[in-house]
Formats: sequence, structure tokens, C-alpha cells
Amino acid sequence: MIYLNYNNLDDETQQRLLSMSKKEVENRFGEQLRNYAREHYVNYQTLLEEEAIRNLYNFKYVFNI
Repeated sequence: MIYLNYNNLDDETQQRLLSMSKKEVENRFGEQLRNYAREHYVNYQTLLEEEAIRNLYNFKYVFNI
């Protein structure tokens, strides 16, 4: 088994995982993030992307070769 983190993956894979992570974060915390963005005058898309990236670094990627 090979253990990698998000930085070790190729650009295409990173973009695909980021897209999936955005959907996951939006489904879980979308309403809370929208409220936070509105209250603190923050761009929602920027906040969503930051949270999605933070979400990606919580995982360990394991590949069986």
C-alpha cells in the first residue's frame, strides 16, 4: 500500500477531489456557511472553496498497487 496526502496527487486528481469535496461540504454545511458569509460580508464561493480544501486535508489517501 502507498499512503499519500492531497499534495502528492496529480493536478487532475486534485481538481476532481476538490469538486467532490465542495459538493460534500455544501451538502453538510451549506446553510451555515451561507449565514456566516452573509453576517461577515465574505464571498460564499471563496469560503466554500477554503472549507473544501480544509476538508481534503483531513483524509489519507491509500492506493493498492
